[in-house]
Amino acid sequence: MSETLLRVEELALHYRTRQGAVRAVDGISFDVERSEALVVLGESGCGKSTLAKTLMRVLPRNVGHRSGRIVLGDVEVSALPDERFRREVQWSRMALVMQASMNALNPVVRVGEQVAEPLRVLRGWSRRRALARAAEVFELVGVSTDFLARYPFELSGGMRQRVVLAMALIAEPELVILDEPTSALDVLTQASIMNALKRIKRELGTSFILITHDVATSSELADRVALMYAGQFVEVADAARFFAEPAHPYSQMLMASVPRLHQRLRPEPIPGQPPSLFDPPGGCRFAERCPHRFARCDREPPALPFGDRHRVRCWLHADDAQPGDDS
Repeated sequence: MSETLLRVEELALHYRTRQGAVRAVDGISFDVERSEALVVLGESGCGKSTLAKTLMRVLPRNVGHRSGRIVLGDVEVSALPDERFRREVQWSRMALVMQASMNALNPVVRVGEQVAEPLRVLRGWSRRRALARAAEVFELVGVSTDFLARYPFELSGGMRQRVVLAMALIAEPELVILDEPTSALDVLTQASIMNALKRIKRELGTSFILITHDVATSSELADRVALMYAGQFVEVADAARFFAEPAHPYSQMLMASVPRLHQRLRPEPIPGQPPSLFDPPGGCRFAERCPHRFARCDREPPALPFGDRHRVRCWLHADDAQPGDDS
């Protein structure tokens, strides 16, 4: 029987700006099981990176509102004071590989020292012991231990990305959040890193949240998919079902926009633009772009059950609502 590792309930994060509040994450609920990979898909600006930063509590100063529950294992980590969260959760139980993180390595410190640092800071390990562990993790992510003594500028982009992944894995966290980990890499390097992630998941039982806008990349690792739109999850489903039979109109249009290698149908663009997160519409946030819009779409839909662990935020899947219904 599967065991829930992470449970998130009604998570919200709004930024405070001169123009008003930006509702970047707006009432998201989901869970992640042990040894499971949840892929969060969505367009740029929909709130994916803010979701990752909220989970890891690495937020800018202009947070105007934060609410919801985050439970990791049997601990409600959202209720922990900052210092205890940093000491007991960050890196040790939950780690983050941030977007474009391969460019965030300190250019004047050898990469082995940087990877070993979390063990020295969080666990008080000696330099020698921490570097020995770093060598083991380098081998796990496919980097020769010869690179331990090198500086970041001596490594290719793909190797730097692997080093950052090693840094996230060094303390053996239960959950690793990956924010666009392959977006700046060539196709062959992307495939190589995805294979490394699959091997880590299989051998260590690590759970992943992979944040991306790349449908092809997401299909490599996903056990489940959560599709994000305008600060909300509009569909959460098993990966096989999502890619074969998407239920939400946005999911269907997104899959229709992806080029297929052995398919003659041309990709179809999604018309329109996402709504502003300064003032999102009161009803369904996809309604303006949806070909199935009807009267009830002026009211915000809940996340409706659509099978086992499958939720769809769309009135089309309510038992008593069909297009043409004015109720």
